[in-house]
Amino acid sequence: MECVFGLVGDGFSLVVADTSAVNSILVHKSNEDKIMVLDSHKLLGASGESGDRSQFTEYIQKNVALYQFRNGIPLTTAATANFTRGELATALRKNPYSVNILLAGYDKEIGPSLYYIDYIATCHKIEKGAFGYGSYFSLAMMDRHYRSGMSVEEAVDLADKCIMEIRSRLVVAPPNFVIKIVDKDGARDYAWRESIKEAGVAAA
Repeated sequence: MECVFGLVGDGFSLVVADTSAVNSILVHKSNEDKIMVLDSHKLLGASGESGDRSQFTEYIQKNVALYQFRNGIPLTTAATANFTRGELATALRKNPYSVNILLAGYDKEIGPSLYYIDYIATCHKIEKGAFGYGSYFSLAMMDRHYRSGMSVEEAVDLADKCIMEIRSRLVVAPPNFVIKIVDKDGARDYAWRESIKEAGVAAA
């Protein structure tokens, strides 16, 4: 029951993801971070099969770093989105990745942006978007309450409304969520919304 959603505000992009690692009817952990920091000003929120998600996001992260190392300049958010889309399109004809991505970034000349990239290599620049079962509720909440130019506080409040709606309406709702923001100051964790803490292993 994965859920990843994001939006663009006034000078920043925000991405939210659940933190549950689930296989069939089992929950393996409740603190899995599904939003990768690609570089200083990019976030990549991913949903899908855990192996594909982990392998593909790391592959993109390392190639973005390799490009910057070779050329001395970082890829723009748009260029990163097109590279990611190209890799998914190539894999689609060989061994497809079951992974859906929201790519958020901040470029000095352009400002904040958010890209929707799904497992069949569809790529769109968007203002708000979501993947997973939680998208039914988060997209409805964002359609109702989202507006362009939102402040950080307003965007986080909307994210909290989406999280509460998912928790109350989804039959098997993920308990914990992580919120990350990217703006002119860089990509960073903003907050965790936890209703279940990971239990520590008791000492023998």
